[in-house]
Amino acid sequence: MNTSALDTWLQQELEVRQRLDAGAGPGVARPDQVAGKTGLEVMQGLLSGELPYASIAKTLNFVLIEVSPGQAIFQGAPGLDHMNPLGTVHGGWFATLLDSALGCAVHTMMPPGRGYTTADLSVKLVKALTPKVQRVRAIGQVVHCGRQLATAEARLVGPDGTLYAHASTACLVFDMPSSPNGTRP
Repeated sequence: MNTSALDTWLQQELEVRQRLDAGAGPGVARPDQVAGKTGLEVMQGLLSGELPYASIAKTLNFVLIEVSPGQAIFQGAPGLDHMNPLGTVHGGWFATLLDSALGCAVHTMMPPGRGYTTADLSVKLVKALTPKVQRVRAIGQVVHCGRQLATAEARLVGPDGTLYAHASTACLVFDMPSSPNGTRP
């Protein structure tokens, strides 16, 4: 195993978790917290701790590590709580981590007042994963983002470059509904 890559990943995760622990914590952002912001600004707010992050990340022990236009990277620690009865990490854990990277990559491309929802998710598990692998990263990248449809791809890799799974998504893109006072969330 490439210990220098793992050490770098662990240090980056520690820094992010310290920011998140000092910030808003897990939860749901209020409409006034995201109004007028681009998707990238919202994702940067999650990463900085200014906005609450998704509670499922705490439940399944993964964290947003990086965002940039068209890209989102999540890091997860596969644990005993994520195992299936056969002794490997459950496919749902893979899928949730990859879906997060895919959706958040698409989210970074949304202008203010636009949203998206997953219409299709395809996950291919190519190698079993156990807690012996201390961390994996789901790296999501937008392939296309149009007015009505966005597509993205993601890979789940270990610090040594091993590919554990890959996924793709198609997301419907739409105008967010206006609130009663005429503003958009």
